Amino acid sequence: MLLTVAIVFALGYSSVYFMGDYGWTVFVFLPFLVGFSPSYFASSKLVLSKRECYSLSFITLLVSILILLLGGIDGLLCVSMATPIWAVIVWFGAYAGFVLKNRKSPLGNTTAVVILAFYSLSFLSFDYINEPDNITPVTTSILINAPIEKVWKNMISYDTIAESKRFKPGLPFPISAAIKGSGVGAIRYANFTTGTFVEPITKWQEPYLLQFSVESNPAGIKEWNPYCVMHPPHLEGYYKSYKGQFRLKRMGNNVTLLEGTNWYKIDLYPQFYWQLWTNAIIHKVHNRVLENIKTESEKENAQSRSTSKII
Repeated sequence: MLLTVAIVFALGYSSVYFMGDYGWTVFVFLPFLVGFSPSYFASSKLVLSKRECYSLSFITLLVSILILLLGGIDGLLCVSMATPIWAVIVWFGAYAGFVLKNRKSPLGNTTAVVILAFYSLSFLSFDYINEPDNITPVTTSILINAPIEKVWKNMISYDTIAESKRFKPGLPFPISAAIKGSGVGAIRYANFTTGTFVEPITKWQEPYLLQFSVESNPAGIKEWNPYCVMHPPHLEGYYKSYKGQFRLKRMGNNVTLLEGTNWYKIDLYPQFYWQLWTNAIIHKVHNRVLENIKTESEKENAQSRSTSKII
């Protein structure tokens, strides 16, 4: 168990700090190793049941996670998101180790070590040369019972949004937004709990379309560890927003469809897994911003209607 933990951390350190990669090595091969090695090599000395192999492997995973947290290597938020995929692969590795040993596989210990060493180098090399896919769009929409002109006004800038219990600590919560200037070339500042996005305006088609590029990206999340202030490498550069837009569509005299879209790349692998988390977080952010615009627009619309009735 301890030897497995030592090897896993040595390979993980090499992948993250020397090669700059959070990829298949960290999230697939190493958890497989955590599951396979204790199960396979302990079975060479002891007669272990399948349940005992699983227990040994998952205790190894738990020890590894505690070292990550207690050693200040990573934070609770990232570890929580990674644990589901780690757990599944550790289970598979433990099962593979048990089956190979208990079915009298001709694979000897020395051969197994050589194969695992080969695959560790292969995964590290693949992560090093692998590049993110094309940018991924995420769109969220909302219907607002207000004229399109009012929605546009509340969309281009908004005051401080109240904190929400639906946002877990560390997730990027939108605070406020402001635009300096107007038209193409103006700069939009979107303030989050993790920092400020600086967004030059590239399209200004009032009151239908506002599109912007992203010049500056803050950290994607704010990691938390009860033992220290930390800033692991994955907070910088592994998530990058490239552009965004708000599109408005008049659905009636007092009904507007507002769509928010963000285009991003994520340099974490396997991408299909991390995109599930990223898309969910972006939708959550979009919903909070759109709901705030909806609330302000509908409140102003109700006030203007009341004034009209009085007059």
